[in-house]
Amino acid sequence: MNTKMTHIPVLLEETIGYLNLKKGMVILDCTVGMGGHAKEVLEKIGDTGHLIGIDRDEDVLNEAKEILGKTAGGFKLFHSNYKDLDFVLRAAGVEELDGALFDLGVSSFQLISAERGFSIKSDGPLDMRMDKREPLKASDIINRYSKYELIDLFKKYGDEYFAGRIVERIIRAREREKIATTGQLAEIVEKAFPYKYRFRRIHPATKVFMALRIAVNDELQNFETGLSKIIPFLKKKARLCVISFHSIEDRTVKNAFKELEKLEIFKIITKKPVQPSEEEIINNPRARSAKLRVAERT
Repeated sequence: MNTKMTHIPVLLEETIGYLNLKKGMVILDCTVGMGGHAKEVLEKIGDTGHLIGIDRDEDVLNEAKEILGKTAGGFKLFHSNYKDLDFVLRAAGVEELDGALFDLGVSSFQLISAERGFSIKSDGPLDMRMDKREPLKASDIINRYSKYELIDLFKKYGDEYFAGRIVERIIRAREREKIATTGQLAEIVEKAFPYKYRFRRIHPATKVFMALRIAVNDELQNFETGLSKIIPFLKKKARLCVISFHSIEDRTVKNAFKELEKLEIFKIITKKPVQPSEEEIINNPRARSAKLRVAERT
């Protein structure tokens, strides 16, 4: 992993502001990643505060340990999953939380690592597992799923208009040889698009790669499960911040918050999602699609 690459946390100022951080607070970072948000949280909650951080990716978690180790304040990091948040919090000895953060999606460090299989731009094994302990890879889905399972997956998790055309190409290609690399898949998908759609700013395979990543890591279900697990630990007035990066994630967060508000479990703080400023987008193009939603425990 290229640890010298600068990691820029998305919507940092806005997230920290909405968390209402004070000295001595106990905060959960459900996607600690490279520690961008966590580092700022630790500085705000001080020596008397405590941060619990989890991540599915052991590689980035090891980097976070090194980065956060240079910051004052107590923290514990766990190699775990959203769906196991209750076990993590009990293992950390936490009974109540003053706030929590989810930062959904793939990290820039996973994208630049060709061997992880997330990137369209770098040819590597078709993997996409955030947690290498998990058995299911993207190549398993591409080579084993039926035509109709693949079409459903690309529509459900990618909103892919050309799903049918793409899957026809995939089926024909895998009959000749196993589709084993990101480069192979990207080329197959690109050729499935009508010619006039192949040369736009965003690569034609972007939605297919996103859908595969969501499926491999069961991202949306894990988030919903994690959200249900975290609720009993949140104190009254505790804030929950969720950053998403595409419409399917944002829709999931929005609907979950609405249901919890109906049940009088949460009060929605951000009626519309908070989006990055033009200045942030210029400094960090990855932030362009980010949306922050915030709710408060009632």
